[in-house]
Order: sequence, then structure tokens, then C-alpha cells
Amino acid sequence: MISDKMKSMVANSSVIRAMFEEGKKMAVQYGADHVFDFSLGNPNVPAPSCVKEAILDIIEHEDSLHVHGYMSNSGYEEVRQTLAEHLNTLYGKSYSAENLLMTVGAAGGLNVIFKALLNPGDEVITVSPYFVEYRSYAGNFGAALIESPTDPDTFYPDIEDLERRITERTKILILNSPNNPTGVVYPESVIRAIGEMLSKKEKEIGHPIFIVSDEPYREIAFDGIEVPWIPDFYRNTVVGSSYSKSLSLPGERIGYLVIPSEAEDFENLVAACNVANRILGFVNAPSLMQLVVARCADAKTDVEFYDRNRKLLYKSLKDFGYTFTKPDGAFYFWVKSPVEDEREFVEYLKNNEQILVVPGRSFGCAGWVRIAYCVSHETIQNSLPGFERTAQHYGL
Repeated sequence: MISDKMKSMVANSSVIRAMFEEGKKMAVQYGADHVFDFSLGNPNVPAPSCVKEAILDIIEHEDSLHVHGYMSNSGYEEVRQTLAEHLNTLYGKSYSAENLLMTVGAAGGLNVIFKALLNPGDEVITVSPYFVEYRSYAGNFGAALIESPTDPDTFYPDIEDLERRITERTKILILNSPNNPTGVVYPESVIRAIGEMLSKKEKEIGHPIFIVSDEPYREIAFDGIEVPWIPDFYRNTVVGSSYSKSLSLPGERIGYLVIPSEAEDFENLVAACNVANRILGFVNAPSLMQLVVARCADAKTDVEFYDRNRKLLYKSLKDFGYTFTKPDGAFYFWVKSPVEDEREFVEYLKNNEQILVVPGRSFGCAGWVRIAYCVSHETIQNSLPGFERTAQHYGL
């Protein structure tokens, strides 16, 4: 009955979501306080007070048609201008409303730019491990997702491997920094080298290669680490961002694309993204939330909340003998499985300690697991005995 394409997608549906649903069932069985769900990147930090204040004020005082009605497919011009000016202050740019497109979260934004750029048979390169949905996003438009392994010591992109994988069909390189699932932030030296390599390859193959920079975690970085603004280093860059993590609004589905004026065929690219926003069925980003995020453009993420969790988990996992990558940003630990097949490790944690983590093969990198530490501090504290017993079971 359903399409052949969807049969495959249903069969390979997100393991992250499956673990999340499993956690809800286990909470009923064991009690919520005895289940430690590290599966989903669902921020436990409350939204800043400005969000509630903005919602109430907008509903009370602004014209109902303006708040709830249609607008341009790209979003309210005044919202886009406000966010452009915010980015200009942060990065010393000169963006205007025409450089921004409001989207239904970062995921909606990625699908919009993919729709605008990709033909069936084109290729999208990603570095592994990578966010599980990238393959589906590329497949939505008949494109192939090409995986490039990262450096196993740093999880930085392997630029020589990236270069070898570029063909005449390559249209997009998708980068995600701070990275989900590793928490790694790609330094300026790596971004600069990628930009130089892509500029050379564009000339060789005779058409643009776009970096699509997926940045929902940009504001969550630790230890004074700066997240490079990739358009500074490569002109054919489109940035996709959202307020899911920075303002703890994942369910509101509000984000944006930044398309710099320097990008190849800028006017047609913007026009294509506007049409894509409409014909993909989004029509426009949620109207109320556009107005809200414009009022909260300067709100700060509670990085200290995540850092407190990070430090506790870092010390504990290290003391227990686990091998992992210390995250520079986002809110994930990337932990090496103590057995070759990490799915065994995931099942042991779930069945014996009611701890839910996600197997690394879901991110294109078997042998590792992802722990999302955007949970309450108490959840981490209460899970530690289970992590310790598991380490002892595996002889770490």
C-alpha cells in the first residue's frame, strides 16, 4: 500500500526516537525516577523568561491578523531584519532581511536548501559520525549521502578523504559544529582548510559546491571555545540554525537560513528557497514564534546548566574507566563501547540499569554510543551507580 521509498524509511526509522518511546514505556513499568533516558536531545533547561513575556505581550497587544495570519513565505520582514542585525553585531557582517529565510526549525531549513540545490542523482557529503536524519533529507530529493570518516583521534573532518570523495555530482558538504553526536567543535584551521580545498574543487568540476552548516548548537560551547562563522572562510556557505536548543524550544519548530549575498547565483537561490518553503508544505515558519524569537534575539543560553552536567559526567565516566571524547559544545558524550558491537552494550544498560543511550551505528559510526546529557542534574547523579556497575561488569 505505502510507497516503496517509505517502506524503507519506516523499516529504518530513527533509533533515537525508538529509544525515546521505549523510555516512556519503561517509565510506566519502573517509575520515572528509576529510568535514566539519555536518548533524545530534548533540553531540560526552561526557556528564558523573555519567551513567556513575549508570547503574552504579543497575544495581548498585537493585531490578531498580524500574529496569526499569512506572510511572505520567507517570513516577517521585520523579524528577518532584527535577526540579521543580531548576526551583524555578533560577526561583523552586513546582512539584511533578504539574507534570511525563517524556517520550520533547522530540519525544515535543511530540507528547503536541499530542495533548492539538489537534482536526483546528486551527492551530499557528510562527515561521520553524523546526525541520523541527514540520509533521509538527502533521499527526499533523490540525492545520495556520501560518508567521509573523521579523524579517529579528534573526530575532525579528514580533508584529504573529503577531497577524494568529491565528484562531478557533488553539490553539498554538510557540516555540523558543535557536532551531534561527538560534541566536537571544528576549529578555524580546519574550516579554513576545508574552504580552500572546496574552492579548488569547484574550479576542477566546473560548478559550485555549497557548505550547508547545520548549527542548532552554536550557542552551546564550553571553556571559552569560539565556534567559527563558516561564511567568513567560504563564500558558498548557507547556515541553518534554530532556537530548539538555544532557547529550549524544540517543539515550536522555529529556525532560519542565512544565505550570504556572496553566494553563487544569490538571487535565484533565495527565490528557490522561498518557493521550496511553500511547496514542501511548510508555507511559512510559525507566525507567533517568529515574533517571539525576534524579541528574544539577545537572550542567552544557560550554558552553565549544561556545563555542570558535562563536568559531572566527564569526571564520573573517566573514574569508571570509560573511553570517550570530551565535548567542546552541544550536550552529548560520545563514548566507546566496551564490546565490539555497541548494540550489546546499549541493551545491557537498558535491561540491567534502565539507562537509555543510542548506538553509534545510528550515526554512521559503530562501536560507540551517544549520551545526551541535557537532562536534569539529578538524573545524571542517580544514573552514575548504574554506569559504574556496568563498567565493572565489562572489566573497565
